[in-house]
Amino acid sequence: MSLDFVVAIPARYAASRLPGKPLRLIGGDPLVLHVARRALAAGARAVWVATDDDRIRQALQGTGVEVAMTDPAHASGSDRLAECADIAGWSDDTLVVNLQGDEPFAPAAGIRAVAQALADSGAEMATLAVPIEDAPTLFDPNAVKLVRNASGDALYFSRAPIPWHRDGFAADRTVLPAGQWLRHIGIYAYRAGFLRRYTRLPPGLLEQAESLEQLRVLEAGHRIAVALTPEPFPPGVDTPEDLARAERLWAAGA
Repeated sequence: MSLDFVVAIPARYAASRLPGKPLRLIGGDPLVLHVARRALAAGARAVWVATDDDRIRQALQGTGVEVAMTDPAHASGSDRLAECADIAGWSDDTLVVNLQGDEPFAPAAGIRAVAQALADSGAEMATLAVPIEDAPTLFDPNAVKLVRNASGDALYFSRAPIPWHRDGFAADRTVLPAGQWLRHIGIYAYRAGFLRRYTRLPPGLLEQAESLEQLRVLEAGHRIAVALTPEPFPPGVDTPEDLARAERLWAAGA
């Protein structure tokens, strides 16, 4: 049975560290168009960009990508996508992949994998993870870690190193003890109906403490299925240095 899903890409113009980020050029094309092409390569039925700036809409004209003009006041990308769902007229059963607008090299297989994880699990939401292979990543608060239960659902997400290996880390925090640590990849899938409900939930205490929006879902008692990514997700673009690196990767045929 074929997998039917759409991809929605939140794209805010006024990024603090890289203003105008969605329209910054890589290989002569806007960053957001590179992201959309990855979504199309994954087999999405439709790709929508949810934006707050008409310059982004104009840049995507004639590309086959749909654009939803959304409220500039949205607090998060999820809120922007909930409005996009209404503009696009998606039914509550529509499977939506939330792909960040700064991921020009997101692997098509990974985009499809998160959609498949949602379809297979029956969870309200799905996401991806990758094994952590070095201690500096585990102890980096900018790398979000997660633990899951035996069924593959998320138990918790944290900026702290979880699970804490009491004996191993008491002896040495520079080497990972035997076990599996997972780093979260910020791509999500959900049905449009749950997306609408989720964005109406009040922020929870855990979300506010960790500054991780996905904890709102767990704190409210909903499931998040977690699959391992079939291919690595290269770092996204958040700074001028990241943009220069992305240009080099593109030139090298990434």
